[in-house]
Amino acid sequence: MAGLIGIGLTGILSQQSALNTTANNITNANTPGYSRQEVVFETQQGQRTGAGTIGKGVSVVDIRRLANEYLVQQVREDSTLTGEQQTLNSELNRLDNLLGGESTGLNNALNNFFASLQNAAEDPASLPQRQLVLSEAQQVVNRFQALSQEFIQQRESVKTQMQQGVKDANTLLKSIADLNLAISESPGLAQGRMPNELLDQRDEKLRQLAELVNIRVTETEGSQVNVSLSNGLSLVVGNNAAQFGTRDNAEDPTRLEFTLTNGGRTLNIDEQISGGKLGGLRRFDNEALKPAFDELGRIAIGVAASMNDQHEIGMDLEGDLGGLFFNDVNDLAVQRSRVVANANNQLPRDGQLAVEITDSTKLPAGSWTLQFSGDGRNFELIDKASGKIVNQGRLPDPVQSEITMPGFNIRVEGGTFNAGDKYLIQPSRNAAESIGLQVNREEDLAFASPVRATTGDQNVGTGKIDQGTMLNVRSPFTGSLLPGFQTAGELANGPLTISFAAGGPTGMTFTVTGPPPASATVGTANQPYEAGKINTVFSNDPAAGADYQGFQFKLTGQPATGDTFEIAYNSNGVSDNRNAELLAALGTANTLNGKSQSFTEGYAGLVEDIGVKTRQSQFDLEAGKTLLEQSTGQRESVSGVNLDEEAGRLIQYQAAYNASAQVISVAQDLFNTLLQTFR
Repeated sequence: MAGLIGIGLTGILSQQSALNTTANNITNANTPGYSRQEVVFETQQGQRTGAGTIGKGVSVVDIRRLANEYLVQQVREDSTLTGEQQTLNSELNRLDNLLGGESTGLNNALNNFFASLQNAAEDPASLPQRQLVLSEAQQVVNRFQALSQEFIQQRESVKTQMQQGVKDANTLLKSIADLNLAISESPGLAQGRMPNELLDQRDEKLRQLAELVNIRVTETEGSQVNVSLSNGLSLVVGNNAAQFGTRDNAEDPTRLEFTLTNGGRTLNIDEQISGGKLGGLRRFDNEALKPAFDELGRIAIGVAASMNDQHEIGMDLEGDLGGLFFNDVNDLAVQRSRVVANANNQLPRDGQLAVEITDSTKLPAGSWTLQFSGDGRNFELIDKASGKIVNQGRLPDPVQSEITMPGFNIRVEGGTFNAGDKYLIQPSRNAAESIGLQVNREEDLAFASPVRATTGDQNVGTGKIDQGTMLNVRSPFTGSLLPGFQTAGELANGPLTISFAAGGPTGMTFTVTGPPPASATVGTANQPYEAGKINTVFSNDPAAGADYQGFQFKLTGQPATGDTFEIAYNSNGVSDNRNAELLAALGTANTLNGKSQSFTEGYAGLVEDIGVKTRQSQFDLEAGKTLLEQSTGQRESVSGVNLDEEAGRLIQYQAAYNASAQVISVAQDLFNTLLQTFR
């Protein structure tokens, strides 16, 4: 009887284990990372008899965790991809909506500003029209500054997310290390009895970590795992975990760089961070936000420099030369702010550099690294976008010099430079943030041209003179006022008289002279005049000496000997709109990218670039989600809990349990019958 009872008891206990396991599956059906378990039955070794072997029941040899490591790894990889694209797409959408919005973007403000200039050119003496120009100009300033502030806020948001992501990653790394220890110390591990729940917990932590950063997982002895970055840097070894960190970027303190601390040693791992949320944040910062910041600054410089150059050569309502319209793009403090010394530079760290904008039409958007080698005088200028050396040379002794680039110069003002010292060069740094309006009064808008020409009353020929083209009022070499404009409200060396005389190879010459009594020759005397062609008075080349006066006039027709034209200051030119028309024309003129784009086209290019990146990111995100759904589905087909199947197993194991109980009941009846026989 004892054998029969023992057999029935093994059945009850085994089926009870199966019922408990099934119940555990059902209750964990919605637990993240849970892997379905199943009981493995095995027939117990039988008892040999003369008639053969009689079985002794059933035993549970294992409660097996149904997991496929390949599928688990695939889910981790797809989680990394999706985590990166979700983060990247979210940030790109925010930036795209900002730049492309009618109320938040720059395009409407620029169009309204130049439209107001065009309207003012039709009635240059109208104070209300002038007030509208100032109002719309302030709106342009406000939009630049607002966009810059939004960029800064998004940059700070990215930094905050990086810091939080690092904290989350460190928590996960510690948990994985602790689980490694718990698994290795699990009772029965040596006999192959795996701690299924701990394994599930660790796999889920690994999946969550993969959502943050791209990792490699390697199994080791004792069912532990080692975790590393994709390049091999260890994150978890056994029960020891490294720690992620962030710190201000040594090159650019406005940005963060990632670090890894392990064994008391801290490494810069910024270049090794890829995939996952952290990789997505880093990609957005490097590939979208930073280039957009640079481009917005370049447009701001283009608008300010072009408007300033044109406004300075005009004349306001009070007869004064026009000054700066916007803030000076080459203010000394601004020039020096475009250079950032690397925090790792050697002492004494007193190198003084500045970046001067020389031609906003040629200015590229981007950043460069200026690094020194040898004795500290050899330099290389490296384009950060391409990594290529774009300029190199050696500083003179003393070091004061200029490094020339298209659109800007790097001015070496002094100090000491050591081998290994680096400087970040950003020509458009803070340009959008620092733009400001310099014109405060309607009367100060320089809509007129400061010079005009008149025809002599006694002229008998058919010669004509245009109203001239203003080139500059300052020497491009020294920045000082040209001789003719050094006295306010008048042409200091004028009025100038153009006189015609017979002679020369063409039969006619002209000479420009100053006012009597000296009537000194200005420029070259007895210049040949060619009838039927456009003849120019004065050069447009600043290096031409006295032949460069900052303006140029055109002569046509057939003047007669003794005919004259007079060039004088445009006194009382309140109705003159020549400079206003030129200011308005800047709205459609090609003033960016080597004079291939207008301001609005340049901004449209920025909006388009971010839009393309946003759309591509959306496509990549959808593809990533599809892959993750597929890999998750494949894992669930192996490890997931099917409630219908588990319910069927409950009935199956219940029936087997009841049958085993019936075996014991039969044995009990037989034993009772036997006892009654001997009474």
